[in-house]
Amino acid sequence: MTQAERGEAFRLLHERPGAFVIPNPWDAGTARLLAALGFEALATTSGGYAGTLGRRDGQVTRDEALRGAAAIVEATPLPVSADLEHGFGDDPEAVAETIRQAAAVGLVGASIEDSTGRLDDPVYPLPLAVERVAAAVEAARSLPFPFVLTARAENHLQGLDDLDDTIRRLRAYEAAGADVLYAPGLRRMEQVRAVCAAVSRPVNVIVAPGFTVEGLAGAGVRRVSLGSALWRAAIAAVSSAAREVRQEGSFRLLEGLPSFGEASTLVAGPAGAP
Repeated sequence: MTQAERGEAFRLLHERPGAFVIPNPWDAGTARLLAALGFEALATTSGGYAGTLGRRDGQVTRDEALRGAAAIVEATPLPVSADLEHGFGDDPEAVAETIRQAAAVGLVGASIEDSTGRLDDPVYPLPLAVERVAAAVEAARSLPFPFVLTARAENHLQGLDDLDDTIRRLRAYEAAGADVLYAPGLRRMEQVRAVCAAVSRPVNVIVAPGFTVEGLAGAGVRRVSLGSALWRAAIAAVSSAAREVRQEGSFRLLEGLPSFGEASTLVAGPAGAP
């Protein structure tokens, strides 16, 4: 698929009835595995990718993030959106440049946060946050193919449990032209319903305990993402297996595992495949 075809396919996913799940690989192998399982689009995870570099979320540079995203884009024909954190700069023009560079590596979507990365002042003032979204939207609209721009209101991930302010921000980002609206950290279905009812653009929700795809779709959600959940599940599995070996000297981890060939096929395709 060309980049334009991927962009159009991604745009159309947001327009059909119901909700679709967009999982979050952290490298080319997990991208291929998820594509083989039948998912229709992929999104990078900033936290998961940072973990592959032995770092915490927020400690990856723009160049590094885009290199990781490019590997995922190249691994499958699926549309890929990227978690581009706060756009790798406070200034709106820095955010716009990040979107342009994202498009240059083959991405057809991206999310931009309104979090600052600073503990003493975790969320941008609303006027600046809106300017940043507007700059990202303008950069996306200048591209010769559809590019889905997601605007994120980060209050609930930053310990600011203010749903009214979150909705105020999402409405402002919608007015600034964002294609998808996203408030990560919602934990109750009534919060999700309130967000979906307050805006007219598609809403992305990240999974939380007790949520189901059916329930989220019924609340008005259009896109369901997994964030770092799959990466954390992988880390938990490795940690548990290695702890058993280290502490017990046993190898129950081998029970039920796919063969090396089967695992290789999951992440690389059949032998002889490109």
